[in-house]
Amino acid sequence: MRSHFNRSALVRQLAGWLPVPEEPSRQDLAERLGAWLNVADAITLASAHQSLPRLAAKRRTPARQTAADPKADLDRVRGTLAQAIATPPHPPTDASDTEFAPHNQRYLDQQRRMEMAIDALRGHVRQVLAATSPQLAQLAAMDAMLDQMLGGREQRVLNGVPAIVKARFTQLRQSQPDTWPAPFEQDFQQVLLAELDLRLQPVMGMVDAFDKRDAGAPVLKK
Repeated sequence: MRSHFNRSALVRQLAGWLPVPEEPSRQDLAERLGAWLNVADAITLASAHQSLPRLAAKRRTPARQTAADPKADLDRVRGTLAQAIATPPHPPTDASDTEFAPHNQRYLDQQRRMEMAIDALRGHVRQVLAATSPQLAQLAAMDAMLDQMLGGREQRVLNGVPAIVKARFTQLRQSQPDTWPAPFEQDFQQVLLAELDLRLQPVMGMVDAFDKRDAGAPVLKK
């Protein structure tokens, strides 16, 4: 649990730009997640989990085939957002530029674009799952609960990413004063793409469950 093999691409990227902590955290994943949840959150989560069988009981109807294609919706949204991330700055960054403010605004703009598009996509995929089968309806309900419970905390963490990108900006300007714009732009886009994939993980999980709905594998275990 304490190994780093399961770190997200975003964490791995940012960790390479930060000083190594003198005392690495000894908390495992469960302990760190527990720090995000207070007693009230735990009670709410337990109550929601206990209500899942009742939710499934209300949907004791045969799973119907749906014309919806959440995988195509996911690919479309990711492609649109990735294309926006790959758009170079205008005017191009010059080696004589010293202000990070324009890049900070670019990053914030991309974060807002991701948040709006992915929130809409996530809600849409939940609706598709809820209309497909009792098991997938349970998964959609649990995702909505976790989004409500953890979404704000996740957003506050992601709000700190531009400050780390600024540190990278300063580092490259100092180490490569004549050529820093190209490697900085590459790093800038890589971090945004890694954040995009991190934000899409809940949707990807639901889409994967939808694609496997005919395989007979359980979606959630009580």
